[in-house]
Amino acid sequence: MFEKSRTNSSDKDFIYLTKLLDKELWKQYGNEQAKYDKHNFLLNDEKAIVIYDNDTPIGCGAFRELSDKNSVEIKRMFVRKKYRGKGLGKLLLNEIESWAKELGFQSAILETGFKQTEAVLLYEKLGYTKIPNYPPYENMRESICMKKIFQQSGNFS
Repeated sequence: MFEKSRTNSSDKDFIYLTKLLDKELWKQYGNEQAKYDKHNFLLNDEKAIVIYDNDTPIGCGAFRELSDKNSVEIKRMFVRKKYRGKGLGKLLLNEIESWAKELGFQSAILETGFKQTEAVLLYEKLGYTKIPNYPPYENMRESICMKKIFQQSGNFS
């Protein structure tokens, strides 16, 4: 059974996992990754999720509020290779979206790389659609940007 923990981007386990993510991205994209690294930072108060297998951190994701105050940007989604294919990406994304909705946000955007084919398929399966690349990714050919408008649950009598 996997456990999820809501935390922030200064959490040591979140930082550990994002370092693993960065290593993987550098392997996949080589020197092209340098232009993306400067956009992968998060402030200490950004909302983050860490998933654990017992006490071992195995996956993470985060979001930050955008300037329009209605949307968030999803960042630093990662699941360790050994744990992929077990639905953890979906679990992470659902938890991030739930948290964002609880805080009153109405939509999410994200950027991923064209070599992250499994991630793109997951995002599409969960309701994200491709959009024109937003700043600072608008002229980066390796980027794929996506958006999802959250379904608002209502009480109907």
